[in-house]
Amino acid sequence: MTTPLKAADLNVVLPVLAVDRGYDPVYAKAVEIAPLIRRVLARNPNHFTFHGTGTYIVGRGNVAVIDPGPLIDEHLDALKTALAGETVTHILVTHTHNDHSPAAAPLKAATGAKTYGYGAHGAGKRETGVAIEEGGDMDFHPDVTVGHGAVIVGDGWTIDCVYTPGHTSNHMCFALREVRALFVGDHVMGWSTTVIVPPDGDMAQYFASLEILKNRTDHLYYPTHGNPIHTPQAFVSTLIEHRHARERQIAACLTRGLSRIPDMVAVIYSEIDQRLHAAAAMSVLAHLQHMVATGRAVCAGGSSADTHYRLVT
Repeated sequence: MTTPLKAADLNVVLPVLAVDRGYDPVYAKAVEIAPLIRRVLARNPNHFTFHGTGTYIVGRGNVAVIDPGPLIDEHLDALKTALAGETVTHILVTHTHNDHSPAAAPLKAATGAKTYGYGAHGAGKRETGVAIEEGGDMDFHPDVTVGHGAVIVGDGWTIDCVYTPGHTSNHMCFALREVRALFVGDHVMGWSTTVIVPPDGDMAQYFASLEILKNRTDHLYYPTHGNPIHTPQAFVSTLIEHRHARERQIAACLTRGLSRIPDMVAVIYSEIDQRLHAAAAMSVLAHLQHMVATGRAVCAGGSSADTHYRLVT
């Protein structure tokens, strides 16, 4: 009987990410995490959100809200309580997954604040003719569309917009100048790597966006899920190498005749919970599409989970 292949059999060393899972969740309450920053955590923990969606409040008095979160009554009530006596002047959305943007609508209705974002779900891909599946918040359309380099000025705070497509095509990070902190949404997370789901998710764009962040001088990252990242450039550099190593693992699978994504996932992710394999398969698909686009792999027909791939030698 043949022993199943394991990730270690591929002889590819993955750089060790300084993963931080030591999070102490406090739900439905504003927690001050820096002089200008408070966080209200939504009670929506799962394999993709870690302990839940962290909605950030920036400033005092006249404030901005970043990633209002999911439509959960407890969370909306907690936000309203945290914002009592203050004026919300801006509602910023990093991207339109259902754990980030749906609460923007009731928050806007309650406060009158305008919403800001790169665009509707799939906005970064529709312009190139890519049809986006309806897996996100299709109802969100920002009142103010912001692009890379846009500046949002508030009362005692200034935010620069940093466009980072990859996780989604409309993903935007927000840099708070006063403390040189970057609100990174789901682009970089300290507790886990980011899932890239084609066609809206794009690995080539993700690599390019990581390079943009690596070359910035931010002192701190605030992901929407999990703890702050205190060594951002080092973390991003390791993350880039980690992603390249994943592609070397895929190449090693192809060399061994594993041509379908489910077979590759079973080996590459042999040490993780199988309930996460479906999400892992999406990232492997994104990696393979990147490898095909850069001439390192080929496939017959369209690129999908059931496609057979082979390495270009």
